[in-house]
Amino acid sequence: MLEIIFPYRNRGIERVKKSLDALANQTNKNFSVHFVDYGSDIETAKQVEVLIQNYSFAKYQYHPTNFQPWNKSRALNTVIKQLKAGFCFVADIDMIFHPEFVARAITLQKENTATYFKVGFLSENETKYTKQFNAYSINFESTHEATGLTMFPVKALHKIKGFDEYYHFWGAEDTDVHLRLKNDGCEIVFYEKEILLLHQWHKSYRSKETKKLTSDLQLSNIVRLNHQHLKHAGLNNTTIVNIERWGEPLSQEGYQLLESFSGKSKIILNKKETINHLLFCELPKVDKTITRFIIETDDFQNSLKYKIKKLLEKKVPNYYTLKAVNDKLLLHIISFYRNYNYNCKVIESAHKIELTICKP
Repeated sequence: MLEIIFPYRNRGIERVKKSLDALANQTNKNFSVHFVDYGSDIETAKQVEVLIQNYSFAKYQYHPTNFQPWNKSRALNTVIKQLKAGFCFVADIDMIFHPEFVARAITLQKENTATYFKVGFLSENETKYTKQFNAYSINFESTHEATGLTMFPVKALHKIKGFDEYYHFWGAEDTDVHLRLKNDGCEIVFYEKEILLLHQWHKSYRSKETKKLTSDLQLSNIVRLNHQHLKHAGLNNTTIVNIERWGEPLSQEGYQLLESFSGKSKIILNKKETINHLLFCELPKVDKTITRFIIETDDFQNSLKYKIKKLLEKKVPNYYTLKAVNDKLLLHIISFYRNYNYNCKVIESAHKIELTICKP
């Protein structure tokens, strides 16, 4: 048996259908699919759930993390933690599977060995078509450096407590888990004898990054930070990293409690001293009582009086931009509060950031 795990959020339905159709055509049916929807918007979630009902081998599960940053590691760990034994394959919704993929993967299963696969990348134009696997024209092939599509022995992943949940947004979590498995004595093998997986073209995730504040949660330079974290794991021969509550996302009950909060919000202006106090003094004191912080621009910052005093080099408050506040807040959340129950919203129309948070 091969347990296939798809981590997912807000991707095109046609892309999902192509991938699942390819699995429906497998010659070896000894597999199951765990489709983890980690926080898609409600409309997309409904559409993909209905689609997946057409595939008897697939099970859909939704986690209400739509107001949290994307965390592929935790999405995967929600399934990995529940598996008892055997092998799991970390898939990608962009994949088109060769009809013999499952059959071949099962023959490669070996105790304490993780196997990852060479991938053929399709061009933008080629991705538009639906063809037999071998009829597709491959644009280029992946090398051993592309580690994202791996079949793991479940016991080996349990031993190191899964993927490192520090990694948010994108970058390095796949290479990190290979590194930590190696450090723990697991063999990592690159299967490159044939191409069994094709990657549907899409725009680079990094191309969506913006220097402006956006309701689509973003953190500037997160890729660099993630790669520094990977480097740290290598230098320190790291194995186990998730000490507390790994594989436990925000529950539906926790989400509803956060969303139904009706208490008094704490208004935080964007003065540097008030933001620093929030980060270093107020957030560390958050307990099981739900607290809502609303961060907004000080009206004085946009006043004529402020501009004149600043021009005359008089004493005026120092401010962070809301984008800078966003980055500082998200960095603190993923570093220190990722195991808390929280929703973080950027309300673009009102130029506000809203954080609702409590200990689980």
